[in-house]
Amino acid sequence: MTKRAGMSRQTFAEGQWIVLRTHTCGELRIGDVGKEVTVSGWVDSRRDHGGLIFIDLRDRYGITQIVIEPDQAAAFEIAQTLRSEFVIGATGKVAPRGEGMENPKHETGQIEVDATKIELFNKSKVPPFEPGSSTLPNEELRLKYRYIDLRRPQLQKAMMLRHKLTKAVRDYFDRNGFLDIETPMLGKSTPEGARDYLVPSRVHPGQFYALPQSPQLYKQLLMMAGYDRYMQIARCFRDEDLRADRQPEFTQIDVEMAFVEQEDILRTIDGLMAHLFKEIRGEELPLPLTRLTHREALERFGNDKPDLRFGMELQDIGEIVKDSTFGVFKDTLANGGRVRGLCAKGAADKYSRKGIDGLTEFVKIYGAKGLAFFKMKDGKLESSITRFFTDNQLQAIISKFDAENGDLILCVADNNKVTSAALATLRIRLGKELNLYDPTDMKVAWVLEFPLFGWNEEEQKWDAEHHPFCDPVKEDLPYLKTDPGRVRAQSYDLVCNGYEAASGSVRIHNPEVQQQVFDFIGVTPEVAQDRFGFLLEALAHGAPPHAGIALGLDRWVMMFLGNDNIREVIAFPKTQKAADQMTGAPSDVDTKQLRDLHIKTDMPKP
Repeated sequence: MTKRAGMSRQTFAEGQWIVLRTHTCGELRIGDVGKEVTVSGWVDSRRDHGGLIFIDLRDRYGITQIVIEPDQAAAFEIAQTLRSEFVIGATGKVAPRGEGMENPKHETGQIEVDATKIELFNKSKVPPFEPGSSTLPNEELRLKYRYIDLRRPQLQKAMMLRHKLTKAVRDYFDRNGFLDIETPMLGKSTPEGARDYLVPSRVHPGQFYALPQSPQLYKQLLMMAGYDRYMQIARCFRDEDLRADRQPEFTQIDVEMAFVEQEDILRTIDGLMAHLFKEIRGEELPLPLTRLTHREALERFGNDKPDLRFGMELQDIGEIVKDSTFGVFKDTLANGGRVRGLCAKGAADKYSRKGIDGLTEFVKIYGAKGLAFFKMKDGKLESSITRFFTDNQLQAIISKFDAENGDLILCVADNNKVTSAALATLRIRLGKELNLYDPTDMKVAWVLEFPLFGWNEEEQKWDAEHHPFCDPVKEDLPYLKTDPGRVRAQSYDLVCNGYEAASGSVRIHNPEVQQQVFDFIGVTPEVAQDRFGFLLEALAHGAPPHAGIALGLDRWVMMFLGNDNIREVIAFPKTQKAADQMTGAPSDVDTKQLRDLHIKTDMPKP
């Protein structure tokens, strides 16, 4: 890195000006030999070799080797006291390393700095772990000392890529006429979807703000106000159970456009993806991106966020096996279920009976009652259940899966939901275990035409699948009263490597249609007015057709880095219990603060 922003900063000490840094620790090269330089940073390691002291000095740009000889008495005396993570500055001349002493692991590996002066800026306690070590402690300890963890090159790379991606996003939208507009952090609680984080109001006793789950309503209002192209790098909050790829507070790339249809959004985000792939990976991304319908994704891959880096698509063999004598298949089909499976190419010898038993226990987690299997050998299917099928049926199964010698066919018989869930997760597991894809590869695609409503089994009612502001597909409106499960939304997800990477929809801009949707999901006009009155009022004052989308910035950084833990791409993340190990948040507050807010706590009994 050659940029020297801030390198000439100076300070006054002992009556004279001194330079704290002329170069970074990753900047000096063989062409700098002979220059008088000052580098500053953290002591990564210290070695005493026959009277010479060697220090690897580290900052976020890299590592530079500092050499201190005994004849530099003052510098040598300080160098003898240095330990890991002490903060120092070193001044001296750049020299070439001796023959055979170069270090190809570092870009500065051909040079060293012969120090004439060492300045100790600050000592350090013995750190709980070494940032430069390849052996890391448990994540809990690293999160507690996050300021030390952030000195690790891997995390520094993640933070720099995050900055680069964020800048590339803003550049793209700026070039395309979008305005970056901030929306409020303190808003109205509208309990739809995940739980809100609530903020009590001191000046309005007994009332609460909510932190935004997204800027959804505000960005729609901006469209009604005439700001037809909006974007924001938005902070969002959801009080929900966490996973490795989720956090209670997160960042999204928020986008909304007016006087557009779905196709305009898809093309705009296609362009953004091409721009990011070029800027971040140096790759040309073929456009338009692949498009799948929600129904097609479920049928081919079992879920609505398929990993397209490998094949192994699901197949339905119900028609083939319906007349077999295998009771599990026959009874399932008779009860309206399905028999579906997948073919793991070349996996027959990689999974013993014990291994297949392990896969069987795995699919049971997702509701399957068992796992039927066939191994393809010498042009025939082998299994303990082949006796229940005719030769023609077995040959049809081979043809359906395009099976070859050495392949393993795995099948689940159950209802549609269970076969999808079990086989989708089995497919993901096999893809990883069989190394069917390059983990650095990225495959992006659209999933379109989600259902507008989903059936809530617990409450025995229909809920909005995404949110209640999605515009229905016009030709499906007649089914709203007769067959609501058939109504499609003009909604779309962007998926990448098995993750939902973005989600959006065309919004309802007709107040009558909006009320129809509210009525159907049980939001009465009174409740709608109380929760969304400002939006309904705005819809009645000239709302243009509009649509939008939000992309998870944290998740995109994670995917571009090839990581699978979102905490590794956020500077100060929370644990899976939504706690901050470093600061101790959340924490108790004193009684006076609660009294000022007119709040009493009623703790559950242990």
